[in-house]
Order: sequence, then C-alpha cells, then structure tokens
Amino acid sequence: MPELPEVDALVADLRRRLDGRAIVKLHVPQFSALKTFDPPLHALEGTLVDGVSRHGKFLDIEASGLHLVIHLARAGWIRWRDSMPPVPPKPSTKSTLAVRVVLDDDSGIDITEAGTKKSLAVHVVRDPQDVPGIASLGPDPLTDDFTVDVLAGILSDAGGKQLKGVLRHQGTIAGIGNAYSDEILHAARMSPFKPSNGLSPDEVEVLWQAIRTTLFDAVKRADGVAASELKGEKKSNMAVHGRTGLPCPVCGDTVREVSFADSSLQYCATCQTGGKPLADRRMSKLLK
Repeated sequence: MPELPEVDALVADLRRRLDGRAIVKLHVPQFSALKTFDPPLHALEGTLVDGVSRHGKFLDIEASGLHLVIHLARAGWIRWRDSMPPVPPKPSTKSTLAVRVVLDDDSGIDITEAGTKKSLAVHVVRDPQDVPGIASLGPDPLTDDFTVDVLAGILSDAGGKQLKGVLRHQGTIAGIGNAYSDEILHAARMSPFKPSNGLSPDEVEVLWQAIRTTLFDAVKRADGVAASELKGEKKSNMAVHGRTGLPCPVCGDTVREVSFADSSLQYCATCQTGGKPLADRRMSKLLK
C-alpha cells in the first residue's frame, strides 16, 4: 500500500509532468472506482492542471477549480504514459486499469488496481474537504505543527489502545500505514502492542523522533525516484516490515511476524519486546 513517502514522491513526479497541461479526456473502465457524481467526471475535460498536492495518503490533482482526488488503497498505483493507445479502454473484469486521464499532448496517467479486492477510490469534488476521508484526517506528521506535545495528546486520548493501531489510524495521524508503523516502532524500540497511554514523557519524545526521522528519511530517499521504481525503493529500505525470517539489521535477531485476518506486522523481539515473542495464534496453528 502506498503510504505518505510514496504518495509524496508521486505528487512531486506528477507535479512536474502535469503542470500547465490540459485534461482532454477521462475514461473509467472500472466504474466502481468513481465515488462521486457531482460534479460529473466529464466536468474535468477541458480544464487546465493548476497543481498536485497530498492530503495524508490522498493524491489531489487540481484543475481549473476542481479536484481529482485519488486514494490508491492497498493495491492501487499511478502509471505514466508518454502516449496513449488510440483505442479507448473498455470495461473489463480482467484489466487492472481503473481510470485513464488523457492530456492535451496525448500523454497521461493510468490509475490501476491489482487484485480482486477493489478498494481504490476516485473523487471529483470542488473542495478536497468534501471527501470524507480527507475531512476526518488527523495531523500530518511531517508538518511543523506536529510537535511532541501534539503526539502526547494523541496518545493520551487513545487510552489503552495499542501503539500499532494508533499510528495506523488515519483520523489520528495522517499518512502512516502498515509498513511505516512497523518501521517507526522498530526505530523507537517499542512493542506494537504497547498501550498508548503507557508511555513516559521520555518515551513519547523517542517515538516522536522515530516518526519524524523514519518518514523524513523515506521521503528524501524517494525524492526523484520514478514511479515505476518507488515500490522497490520502499521495500529495499525496510528494517523489519516484510522481512519475516530475515536478520534484524540492528541486532541480528530473526524478524518475527504476527498475522491477522487480512494483514500482518513484523517486529524484532530483541529490539522491541525484551526478547519475548508476541503471541501469534495463526502462525502457532500452522506450526502444530
């Protein structure tokens, strides 16, 4: 799933490519991806791109006062095309293409989604705040407003909720997903199951530093990387996420996993839980 650093890099890449271009046509082979009807999609045709920005993990292409807002969800992506096929795409359950945006020089972007679980969402709105997911976002962790005190308030308000879930909740902190929450907690040397209200002031400071450092470093690494290479760049720089069974780059212990119904987390027991493995019922059943 694209998270804040990858979406930030996509914004920079698209801003460079789309600046001053006109949108001449939009195609929606996967109509379920379109979540709004007013303004209609065709209202964007003939508009001039004014800018590209980010709200958490949402991409926002502004064109002549309208906004094409894209949430890539778990398996969505943006693919640039220097030239578009002459034949418009047709609806197909076998195709990954959800939306195609054609520009005035015949270049454009394909918004795609792999897999069978369709969660990608495209909105056409007059104001980004009209998108419920944006209106309910928590603070952006890369802004100057995201201070240690702000994080302390968030953790206090979360009560006994586990740190992993609090970091991932978009209404609490915008832009952090499954991968970077694993990386942040590893950098902070904290258990993903640690209660949010159980942190001392010094630990809140450590977690805040881990959030800022992990995300800023990832944004810096992704800067200028082509969209087609962003996923590989992200994966190659993970310390624990997606590295189950491999050695921790800090201490050498084996990276462990806790599996859930539709996701998993990775952690290092030596670095994060005092050497104690976390309970993983699903993996335990498989090992019997």
